Amino acid sequence: MQKRAFVLGASGQVGAAVVNTLVEYGWQVTAGGRRLREWTDGVRGVQVDRNDDASLTTALGDGHDVFVDCVAYTEQHGRQLAGLTDRVGSAVVLSSFSVYADGNGHTLDESTGLDDFPSMPVPIPESQQTVPPGPDTYSTRKVALENVLLNSSLPVTVLRPGAIAGPGSVLPREWYFVRRALDRRPVQILGYRGASLFHTTTTANLAELVRLAAERPGSRVLNAGDPDPLTVRQIATAINDMLEHRPEEVLLPDLGPDGIGETPWSVPRPYRLDLTAAERLLGYRPVTGYQAALPALVDWLVAAAGRQDWQMAFPRFARVYGSSAFNYAAEDAWLAARSGRHPGR
Repeated sequence: MQKRAFVLGASGQVGAAVVNTLVEYGWQVTAGGRRLREWTDGVRGVQVDRNDDASLTTALGDGHDVFVDCVAYTEQHGRQLAGLTDRVGSAVVLSSFSVYADGNGHTLDESTGLDDFPSMPVPIPESQQTVPPGPDTYSTRKVALENVLLNSSLPVTVLRPGAIAGPGSVLPREWYFVRRALDRRPVQILGYRGASLFHTTTTANLAELVRLAAERPGSRVLNAGDPDPLTVRQIATAINDMLEHRPEEVLLPDLGPDGIGETPWSVPRPYRLDLTAAERLLGYRPVTGYQAALPALVDWLVAAAGRQDWQMAFPRFARVYGSSAFNYAAEDAWLAARSGRHPGR
Protein backbone atom coordinates (compact mmCIF):
# COMPACT_ATOMS: atom_id res chain seq x y z
CA MET A 1 0.00 0.00 0.00
CA GLN A 2 1.31 3.45 -0.92
CA LYS A 3 2.55 5.39 2.10
CA ARG A 4 1.08 8.80 2.82
CA ALA A 5 3.00 11.90 3.93
CA PHE A 6 1.78 15.30 5.04
CA VAL A 7 4.30 18.12 4.55
CA LEU A 8 3.57 21.34 6.47
CA GLY A 9 5.27 24.41 5.05
CA ALA A 10 5.32 22.82 1.61
CA SER A 11 5.40 26.13 -0.25
CA GLY A 12 8.81 27.06 1.21
CA GLN A 13 12.20 26.12 -0.19
CA VAL A 14 12.69 23.12 2.11
CA GLY A 15 9.09 21.95 1.96
CA ALA A 16 9.04 21.99 -1.83
CA ALA A 17 12.24 19.93 -1.99
CA VAL A 18 10.81 17.44 0.53
CA VAL A 19 7.56 17.08 -1.43
CA ASN A 20 9.42 16.40 -4.68
CA THR A 21 11.78 13.88 -3.08
CA LEU A 22 8.99 11.93 -1.38
CA VAL A 23 6.98 11.78 -4.59
CA GLU A 24 10.05 10.55 -6.47
CA TYR A 25 10.27 7.65 -4.01
CA GLY A 26 6.64 6.67 -4.36
CA TRP A 27 4.97 8.49 -1.48
CA GLN A 28 1.49 9.94 -1.76
CA VAL A 29 1.94 13.51 -0.51
CA THR A 30 -0.38 16.13 0.89
CA ALA A 31 1.31 19.53 0.63
CA GLY A 32 0.06 21.94 3.28
CA GLY A 33 0.84 25.64 3.30
CA ARG A 34 -0.53 29.11 3.84
CA ARG A 35 -0.94 29.52 0.11
CA LEU A 36 -1.97 27.04 -2.55
CA ARG A 37 0.30 26.26 -5.47
CA GLU A 38 0.30 23.88 -8.38
CA TRP A 39 1.96 20.52 -7.84
CA THR A 40 2.86 17.54 -9.97
CA ASP A 41 0.76 14.39 -10.09
CA GLY A 42 0.74 12.51 -6.83
CA VAL A 43 0.55 15.67 -4.70
CA ARG A 44 -2.61 17.10 -3.14
CA GLY A 45 -2.28 20.74 -2.15
CA VAL A 46 -4.24 22.07 0.84
CA GLN A 47 -4.36 25.50 2.41
CA VAL A 48 -3.73 25.33 6.15
CA ASP A 49 -2.98 27.68 9.02
CA ARG A 50 -0.74 25.84 11.45
CA ASN A 51 -1.72 28.22 14.24
CA ASP A 52 -5.31 27.02 13.90
CA ASP A 53 -5.67 23.50 15.32
CA ALA A 54 -8.98 22.94 13.55
CA SER A 55 -7.49 23.96 10.21
CA LEU A 56 -4.63 21.50 10.65
CA THR A 57 -6.90 18.66 11.79
CA THR A 58 -9.17 19.17 8.81
CA ALA A 59 -6.22 19.21 6.41
CA LEU A 60 -4.89 15.94 7.86
CA GLY A 61 -8.16 14.17 7.12
CA ASP A 62 -8.18 10.51 8.09
CA GLY A 63 -4.44 10.44 8.79
CA HIS A 64 -0.97 10.00 7.30
CA ASP A 65 1.98 7.71 7.90
CA VAL A 66 4.37 10.60 8.49
CA PHE A 67 4.01 14.30 9.27
CA VAL A 68 6.90 16.49 8.08
CA ASP A 69 6.97 19.87 9.83
CA CYS A 70 9.16 22.47 8.12
CA VAL A 71 7.70 25.42 10.06
CA ALA A 72 7.82 24.38 13.73
CA TYR A 73 9.38 27.04 15.95
CA THR A 74 7.87 26.97 19.43
CA GLU A 75 6.92 24.80 22.36
CA GLN A 76 3.27 25.28 21.41
CA HIS A 77 3.96 23.91 17.93
CA GLY A 78 5.52 20.89 19.59
CA ARG A 79 2.45 20.32 21.77
CA GLN A 80 0.21 20.68 18.76
CA LEU A 81 2.17 18.03 16.87
CA ALA A 82 2.46 15.71 19.87
CA GLY A 83 -1.33 15.73 20.06
CA LEU A 84 -1.68 14.21 16.59
CA THR A 85 -0.80 10.64 17.56
CA ASP A 86 -4.24 9.44 16.46
CA ARG A 87 -3.70 10.84 12.96
CA VAL A 88 0.01 10.37 12.14
CA GLY A 89 2.32 7.40 12.58
CA SER A 90 5.54 9.38 13.01
CA ALA A 91 6.99 12.83 12.43
CA VAL A 92 10.09 14.53 11.06
CA VAL A 93 10.64 18.06 12.39
CA LEU A 94 13.19 20.70 11.44
CA SER A 95 15.17 22.36 14.21
CA SER A 96 18.52 24.15 13.78
CA PHE A 97 22.23 23.78 14.47
CA SER A 98 22.02 27.09 16.32
CA VAL A 99 20.70 25.25 19.40
CA TYR A 100 24.22 24.16 20.42
CA ALA A 101 26.13 25.88 23.22
CA ASP A 102 29.72 25.51 24.34
CA GLY A 103 30.91 24.68 27.86
CA ASN A 104 30.71 28.36 28.85
CA GLY A 105 27.16 28.75 27.56
CA HIS A 106 28.20 30.76 24.50
CA THR A 107 25.78 30.47 21.56
CA LEU A 108 25.33 31.65 17.99
CA ASP A 109 22.27 33.74 18.86
CA GLU A 110 24.04 35.79 21.50
CA SER A 111 27.55 36.01 20.07
CA THR A 112 28.88 39.50 19.43
CA GLY A 113 32.44 38.63 18.37
CA LEU A 114 35.49 36.52 19.01
CA ASP A 115 35.37 36.79 22.81
CA ASP A 116 31.94 35.20 23.18
CA PHE A 117 31.68 33.13 20.01
CA PRO A 118 31.05 29.49 20.94
CA SER A 119 34.12 27.27 20.99
CA MET A 120 32.76 23.98 19.69
CA PRO A 121 34.28 20.58 19.05
CA VAL A 122 35.02 20.02 15.38
CA PRO A 123 32.79 18.46 14.24
CA ILE A 124 29.84 19.04 16.60
CA PRO A 125 28.05 15.84 17.66
CA GLU A 126 24.37 15.67 18.59
CA SER A 127 25.45 15.01 22.18
CA GLN A 128 26.83 18.56 22.48
CA GLN A 129 24.95 20.57 25.09
CA THR A 130 22.26 22.96 23.92
CA VAL A 131 20.88 26.25 25.09
CA PRO A 132 18.20 25.95 27.78
CA PRO A 133 14.59 25.80 26.56
CA GLY A 134 12.59 28.99 26.79
CA PRO A 135 10.82 31.79 24.91
CA ASP A 136 13.72 34.25 24.67
CA THR A 137 15.54 33.47 21.40
CA TYR A 138 15.09 31.52 18.19
CA SER A 139 17.34 28.76 19.56
CA THR A 140 15.79 28.52 23.02
CA ARG A 141 12.38 28.21 21.37
CA LYS A 142 13.69 25.46 19.12
CA VAL A 143 15.01 23.52 22.14
CA ALA A 144 11.65 23.88 23.89
CA LEU A 145 10.04 22.47 20.73
CA GLU A 146 12.51 19.58 20.62
CA ASN A 147 11.99 18.68 24.28
CA VAL A 148 8.21 18.46 23.96
CA LEU A 149 8.46 16.22 20.92
CA LEU A 150 11.19 13.93 22.21
CA ASN A 151 9.26 13.38 25.45
CA SER A 152 6.02 12.57 23.63
CA SER A 153 4.71 9.17 22.58
CA LEU A 154 4.99 10.08 18.91
CA PRO A 155 8.11 8.74 17.13
CA VAL A 156 9.87 11.96 16.07
CA THR A 157 13.09 12.56 14.18
CA VAL A 158 14.43 16.05 14.93
CA LEU A 159 16.80 17.30 12.23
CA ARG A 160 19.32 20.07 12.95
CA PRO A 161 20.40 21.58 9.62
CA GLY A 162 23.08 24.19 9.12
CA ALA A 163 22.91 27.22 6.84
CA ILE A 164 20.18 26.06 4.45
CA ALA A 165 20.86 26.73 0.77
CA GLY A 166 18.71 26.25 -2.29
CA PRO A 167 16.49 27.99 -4.85
CA GLY A 168 13.46 29.69 -3.34
CA SER A 169 15.24 30.74 -0.16
CA VAL A 170 13.89 33.74 1.75
CA LEU A 171 17.39 34.28 3.17
CA PRO A 172 19.80 33.45 0.32
CA ARG A 173 23.22 34.05 1.84
CA GLU A 174 24.77 33.53 -1.58
CA TRP A 175 23.27 36.83 -2.74
CA TYR A 176 26.11 38.52 -0.85
CA PHE A 177 28.64 37.34 -3.46
CA VAL A 178 26.26 37.13 -6.43
CA ARG A 179 25.33 40.80 -6.24
CA ARG A 180 28.96 41.85 -5.84
CA ALA A 181 29.86 39.82 -8.90
CA LEU A 182 26.99 41.32 -10.91
CA ASP A 183 28.11 44.80 -9.81
CA ARG A 184 31.65 43.89 -10.88
CA ARG A 185 32.89 44.99 -7.49
CA PRO A 186 36.68 45.22 -8.03
CA VAL A 187 37.70 44.25 -4.48
CA GLN A 188 36.61 41.36 -2.29
CA ILE A 189 37.34 41.80 1.42
CA LEU A 190 37.13 38.70 3.60
CA GLY A 191 37.48 38.68 7.36
CA TYR A 192 39.19 35.86 9.26
CA ARG A 193 41.36 35.39 6.15
CA GLY A 194 38.40 33.83 4.38
CA ALA A 195 38.86 30.64 6.39
CA SER A 196 35.47 30.77 8.18
CA LEU A 197 33.59 27.49 7.97
CA PHE A 198 29.86 27.64 8.69
CA HIS A 199 28.30 24.30 7.76
CA THR A 200 25.85 24.46 4.87
CA THR A 201 22.85 22.22 4.18
CA THR A 202 21.48 22.12 0.65
CA THR A 203 17.75 21.53 0.37
CA ALA A 204 18.35 18.39 -1.70
CA ASN A 205 20.39 16.78 1.09
CA LEU A 206 17.93 17.89 3.76
CA ALA A 207 15.04 16.42 1.76
CA GLU A 208 16.93 13.14 1.44
CA LEU A 209 17.37 12.97 5.21
CA VAL A 210 13.67 13.65 5.68
CA ARG A 211 12.87 10.78 3.32
CA LEU A 212 15.18 8.37 5.13
CA ALA A 213 13.74 9.34 8.52
CA ALA A 214 10.19 8.91 7.19
CA GLU A 215 11.03 5.41 6.01
CA ARG A 216 12.69 4.48 9.31
CA PRO A 217 10.52 5.99 12.07
CA GLY A 218 12.06 6.54 15.48
CA SER A 219 12.78 9.10 18.20
CA ARG A 220 16.18 10.75 17.75
CA VAL A 221 18.07 13.96 17.01
CA LEU A 222 20.28 14.09 13.93
CA ASN A 223 22.53 16.72 12.41
CA ALA A 224 21.80 17.50 8.77
CA GLY A 225 24.50 18.88 6.52
CA ASP A 226 26.45 18.76 3.28
CA PRO A 227 29.60 16.70 2.82
CA ASP A 228 32.89 18.62 2.91
CA PRO A 229 31.47 22.12 3.54
CA LEU A 230 33.34 25.02 1.95
CA THR A 231 35.08 27.93 3.59
CA VAL A 232 33.88 31.46 2.88
CA ARG A 233 36.79 31.99 0.50
CA GLN A 234 35.90 28.82 -1.40
CA ILE A 235 32.24 29.88 -1.65
CA ALA A 236 33.27 33.30 -2.96
CA THR A 237 35.64 31.76 -5.53
CA ALA A 238 33.01 29.29 -6.74
CA ILE A 239 30.37 32.00 -7.24
CA ASN A 240 32.82 34.41 -8.86
CA ASP A 241 33.95 31.71 -11.27
CA MET A 242 30.35 31.01 -12.30
CA LEU A 243 29.77 34.70 -13.01
CA GLU A 244 33.20 35.24 -14.60
CA HIS A 245 34.26 37.79 -12.02
CA ARG A 246 37.84 38.22 -10.83
CA PRO A 247 38.03 40.72 -7.93
CA GLU A 248 41.19 41.69 -6.10
CA GLU A 249 41.21 39.77 -2.84
CA VAL A 250 41.93 41.35 0.55
CA LEU A 251 42.19 38.93 3.48
CA LEU A 252 41.95 40.35 7.00
CA PRO A 253 43.02 38.56 10.20
CA ASP A 254 39.65 39.44 11.80
CA LEU A 255 37.07 42.05 10.78
CA GLY A 256 37.58 45.63 9.76
CA PRO A 257 35.78 48.60 11.35
CA ASP A 258 31.99 48.48 11.20
CA GLY A 259 32.11 44.84 10.15
CA ILE A 260 34.08 45.33 6.93
CA GLY A 261 34.96 41.88 5.61
CA GLU A 262 31.99 40.19 7.28
CA THR A 263 29.87 37.84 5.18
CA PRO A 264 26.78 35.75 6.02
CA TRP A 265 29.10 32.81 6.79
CA SER A 266 31.82 34.69 8.68
CA VAL A 267 32.64 33.09 12.02
CA PRO A 268 35.87 33.36 14.01
CA ARG A 269 35.88 29.62 14.80
CA PRO A 270 34.69 26.67 12.69
CA TYR A 271 31.08 25.59 13.11
CA ARG A 272 30.93 22.15 11.52
CA LEU A 273 28.44 19.35 12.10
CA ASP A 274 29.17 15.69 12.75
CA LEU A 275 27.09 13.64 10.29
CA THR A 276 28.12 10.15 11.38
CA ALA A 277 24.93 9.48 13.38
CA ALA A 278 22.75 10.12 10.31
CA GLU A 279 25.01 7.85 8.29
CA ARG A 280 24.89 5.09 10.91
CA LEU A 281 21.20 5.24 11.85
CA LEU A 282 19.62 6.10 8.51
CA GLY A 283 22.22 5.13 5.94
CA TYR A 284 22.46 8.78 4.92
CA ARG A 285 24.48 9.43 1.79
CA PRO A 286 24.40 13.01 0.45
CA VAL A 287 22.78 13.31 -2.96
CA THR A 288 24.85 16.38 -3.84
CA GLY A 289 27.57 18.66 -2.54
CA TYR A 290 27.22 22.37 -1.85
CA GLN A 291 29.44 23.37 -4.76
CA ALA A 292 27.64 21.01 -7.13
CA ALA A 293 24.30 22.55 -6.13
CA LEU A 294 25.52 26.15 -6.49
CA PRO A 295 24.89 26.69 -10.24
CA ALA A 296 21.12 26.16 -9.92
CA LEU A 297 21.02 28.47 -6.89
CA VAL A 298 23.07 31.19 -8.58
CA ASP A 299 20.90 30.99 -11.71
CA TRP A 300 17.78 31.39 -9.58
CA LEU A 301 19.25 34.36 -7.71
CA VAL A 302 20.20 36.16 -10.91
CA ALA A 303 16.77 35.55 -12.43
CA ALA A 304 14.85 36.53 -9.28
CA ALA A 305 16.82 39.74 -8.82
CA GLY A 306 16.38 40.58 -12.49
CA ARG A 307 12.61 40.64 -12.16
CA GLN A 308 12.46 43.28 -9.41
CA ASP A 309 14.53 45.26 -6.92
CA TRP A 310 16.65 42.83 -4.92
CA GLN A 311 15.23 44.06 -1.61
CA MET A 312 11.78 43.08 -2.83
CA ALA A 313 13.05 39.78 -4.20
CA PHE A 314 14.90 38.87 -0.98
CA PRO A 315 13.21 40.89 1.79
CA ARG A 316 14.52 38.79 4.67
CA PHE A 317 18.10 39.16 3.44
CA ALA A 318 17.51 42.90 3.35
CA ARG A 319 16.15 42.87 6.91
CA VAL A 320 18.89 40.67 8.37
CA TYR A 321 21.95 42.08 6.60
CA GLY A 322 20.64 45.46 5.49
CA SER A 323 22.55 47.96 3.44
CA SER A 324 25.78 47.12 5.31
CA ALA A 325 26.19 44.03 3.13
CA PHE A 326 26.82 46.28 0.12
CA ASN A 327 28.26 49.42 1.67
CA TYR A 328 30.81 49.92 -1.07
CA ALA A 329 31.49 53.54 -0.12
CA ALA A 330 32.58 52.57 3.39
CA GLU A 331 34.78 49.81 2.03
CA ASP A 332 36.39 52.14 -0.50
CA ALA A 333 37.08 54.78 2.14
CA TRP A 334 38.67 52.22 4.45
CA LEU A 335 40.75 50.72 1.64
CA ALA A 336 41.92 54.16 0.53
CA ALA A 337 42.97 55.10 4.06
CA ARG A 338 44.72 51.73 4.44
CA SER A 339 46.60 51.65 1.15
CA GLY A 340 46.67 55.24 -0.02
CA ARG A 341 44.95 54.36 -3.29
CA HIS A 342 41.45 53.91 -4.60
CA PRO A 343 40.49 50.24 -4.89
CA GLY A 344 40.63 48.75 -8.35
CA ARG A 345 43.24 51.30 -9.57
